[in-house]
Amino acid sequence: MISRRNLLSTIAGVGSLLWASCHKTKKIGPAPNQFKVRFTTTKGDFVVLVHRDWAPIGVDRFYELLDMNFYDKAGFFRVVKGFVVQFGINSDPRVTKDWSVLTIKDDPVKTSNRRGTLTYATGGADTRTTELFINLRDNDKLDAQGFAPIAEVVDGMNVVDSLYAGYGDGPPFGPGPDQKAIEDIGNPYLEEHFPSLDYIKKARIEL
Repeated sequence: MISRRNLLSTIAGVGSLLWASCHKTKKIGPAPNQFKVRFTTTKGDFVVLVHRDWAPIGVDRFYELLDMNFYDKAGFFRVVKGFVVQFGINSDPRVTKDWSVLTIKDDPVKTSNRRGTLTYATGGADTRTTELFINLRDNDKLDAQGFAPIAEVVDGMNVVDSLYAGYGDGPPFGPGPDQKAIEDIGNPYLEEHFPSLDYIKKARIEL
C-alpha cells in the first residue's frame, strides 16, 4: 500500500518531469531583431537593448528564458569590481537542473565585450545555458575567447555599478558564493551565507 507521503512524493516527481519535458520541447521565438528588457533589482532598475544580429542563438535563448520569468529572484552572485557582474542561476535548484543540460551552440563574436555589454558565461565551447554577465569595463580580451555579447545596458549603468561587490569572486579565486552550491541549494544558500547580495526582482521585455 502506498502511503500518502510516498504518493505526494510520486506526484511531485511526475510534475517535475512534466515541467522539464514541456520546457525542453517548447519553442519560443525567434526573438525580435531588437527589444528592450527592464531589470528591476534591489538597487533599482536598469534597461538593456538586445541585438539579435549580434548573436541570434544566444538571443533566442534569452528571449525564451524571459518568457518564463526565469531570472526573477536570481542573485547577482559574482560581482568583481572593475571586471564583471554575473547572474543567471535560477532561485529554484530544480529549475536550474532542468536547464543545465539544455546547452546552446556558440555564436561568432560580432561585437566587442565593451563596458555595459551583456554576454553569456560559458564553461567551454558550446556550453552556454542561462548564466550571463555584464562587463564593468572594456573586456576586449574576452572577444578572442569566444564570448559573444547579446545586448548592452542603455539605461541605469549606475545601478549595475552599485550592485554589492563585497564578497568578491567565488571559489577557487575568492571567498564569494560557490556556484555549485547555488545550483544545488538555491537562494536559501545565498540568503544564509551572503546576506548582502543584490537580486533581480523581475526581468521583463518592454513593449
